[in-house]
Amino acid sequence: MIRRSNRDLPSLDLLYAFEIAGRELSFTRAADRLFVTQSAVSKQISALESALGLNLFERQTRALKLTPAGERLLRATEPSLATLREAVADLRAGDEPTVTVTCTPAFASLWLIPRLGEFRRANPGIDIRIAADMRVTDLEKGRIDVAVRHLADHAAPADAVRIAGGAVIAVCSPKLLKSTRALKKPQDLSSYVLLEYVDETRQLPWLAWSVWLEAAGLEELRPLGRIEFNHYDAAIRAAIDGQGVALATADLVNSLLASGTLVTPLPHRYSNPRSYFLLVSQRGANNPAVRVFRQWMQDAGSKVRRR
Repeated sequence: MIRRSNRDLPSLDLLYAFEIAGRELSFTRAADRLFVTQSAVSKQISALESALGLNLFERQTRALKLTPAGERLLRATEPSLATLREAVADLRAGDEPTVTVTCTPAFASLWLIPRLGEFRRANPGIDIRIAADMRVTDLEKGRIDVAVRHLADHAAPADAVRIAGGAVIAVCSPKLLKSTRALKKPQDLSSYVLLEYVDETRQLPWLAWSVWLEAAGLEELRPLGRIEFNHYDAAIRAAIDGQGVALATADLVNSLLASGTLVTPLPHRYSNPRSYFLLVSQRGANNPAVRVFRQWMQDAGSKVRRR
């Protein structure tokens, strides 16, 4: 019989399944991510708990909760597996220059991705890897070169590069204006559906319609209806589809306004106390490809603000 040391690691497959289940707090969602059945994930977690001799989850009615042991293991596995994933990606990439960028899903879909074609045409030898996530990632532990962070202007580090910001404006599809009564003053919003981004972190209150309407002196306005979204870019996509009027940070939707995909029919706007800043990690500071990407981002941001 092979005797195992207390220092022997469980199977990497079991740790990987645990990490996803621990982040999702759901065997069903973890199974979807792993493309296996819920039963398979449950068996993997049970096998890991047997190997450790500890319970990692509290199985509650319709819910999972990490035990103290599970929380400790998740804190260890998340950065460790992230480092492994990054190392494997680097090995697969070989010697090709690569820039790894972390940003929010909204910034990625509304600002960065529409402009990446321009960067690729100018720099075909540099690969870009985008990690779009609402979580704030430790740049060094996560092996990230560049981060785009939404910060108060006064709180941005001295070496940060301001990329996007601008006033908060009301936007909609031009086809919506053709099918509904005129939208020329804030009071006309009573005939429209408001597309509401619900910020569960409470860090973006200026993107709430209640704040915008209060600034316009219309706290009591009753719109035709409301549709709520927990992702900012989803609200903008709904506006593009003509489902209602959304609030947007001007620089983020600049390309959509320039193309006529969205319009801003109301002159009323108010300032946004935060902007999107580019930060370079210590890891990325010595990477020539990162310096090229940083300069391109700075130039692209300046071009948007000049329009």
